[in-house]
Amino acid sequence: MVAMGNTMHADFALVQRAKAQDRAAFNEIVLRYKSKVYNYIYRQVESAADAEDLTQETFVRAYLSINSFQSRASLNTWLFRIATNLCIDQGRKEKRTRSFLAPRPKEEDNSIEQDVPDSSFDPQELALNTELGVKLEAALRALPEKLRTVILLYDIEGLSYEEISAILDCPLGTIKSRIFNARSAMRDKLAPYLQSSV
Repeated sequence: MVAMGNTMHADFALVQRAKAQDRAAFNEIVLRYKSKVYNYIYRQVESAADAEDLTQETFVRAYLSINSFQSRASLNTWLFRIATNLCIDQGRKEKRTRSFLAPRPKEEDNSIEQDVPDSSFDPQELALNTELGVKLEAALRALPEKLRTVILLYDIEGLSYEEISAILDCPLGTIKSRIFNARSAMRDKLAPYLQSSV
């Protein structure tokens, strides 16, 4: 909770500087959030090139409208709202199948311990995980867009009901209902596979 408070305080300071035409401050905002925004968009549009374009557009729009940013919402929430709206627009234009569980681009992480035993090369375990990933991907693709979006924001990005409500401009009850319905639909679609693999 303290870390989150520190992040919000640091974000607020950056926003104030960006509003005062400090380009370095806005560049810092981009550095902080670009990877997170890109990963979120990539899972929705299924194309690295489109995700890159939409990520860039997210920050262009953020830069152009930084003066309208109100500190009632977090910077994280505001950026996700811009990105979500762009993805919705993209979906309306292209009407294509999306994959929400595409592999994330590899990120450098020097904090990973190298001597931890790695069981990922167990052929049976790997086959099960790969098959489950394919089934999850298909189940997510089959969800209506509204349900996919809330599952992605809540279960993958870890945002709160309140943050998702602000991003999608929907009542809290609607968000909770969509998450419940999305999870129920996912359980129904995955039940035959999960029962057969036990």
